Amino acid sequence: MPLPDMHPDSLGIAVVDDHDIIHTGVAARCAQADPPVGVVSSHLTAESFLDAHPTATPGLSAVVLDLELRSRKTDFEALAAVVDAGHTVIVYTHLENDEIILRCMDLGAVTYLAKSEGQHHLIEAIRAAGTGEPYIGPRMAAAIWADSTVGRPRLTDRELEVLSAWFQTESKDIVAKSLYLSPATVKTHLQRIRAKYAAVGRPAPTKAKLVARAVQDGLLSIDEL
Repeated sequence: MPLPDMHPDSLGIAVVDDHDIIHTGVAARCAQADPPVGVVSSHLTAESFLDAHPTATPGLSAVVLDLELRSRKTDFEALAAVVDAGHTVIVYTHLENDEIILRCMDLGAVTYLAKSEGQHHLIEAIRAAGTGEPYIGPRMAAAIWADSTVGRPRLTDRELEVLSAWFQTESKDIVAKSLYLSPATVKTHLQRIRAKYAAVGRPAPTKAKLVARAVQDGLLSIDEL
């Protein structure tokens, strides 16, 4: 489908959704942003997107992915495949179930947005993805809060592994090599960990603050630093 011309300073995204009207609506809203966001790739299926972008693509800061895809893959398999290819994924769907939201986060989505939440959340999430910062929409925050215990977020085993490795080195590249991950995947894990802490009212925007949170929650001992 025809895509709008990109502004020289705009962020670039891909849209993966099995409804043409969503592509049109997202492209129009992105074009109205200030500065505009460019839709540089548009696909009806995850397979089509991955054929065009089998690995992380320069200039593509995020993939806006719907969960209901006319695809051979199930919804979660499609999400996992796009994340595993090294892309930063924003799930954008009408589904609002807590278990689905948490499952998508476990699979590597940096942000989960319900389409009912308003398109301004999508623009903010795209901007955050472009700077490597987490963005937490209302439904994502509610799901994380419901899954927490007295303000302590539940981190996956892989998130804990990445967190521990990162605390012991200054380089995400070294973490990636030691865990056989891509640097983009390491970055995504750290974004998601920060998002979980922010969602329970305990933001950790810096490495030092994240260390403090991990020690407070018993995820890391002083001896391990």
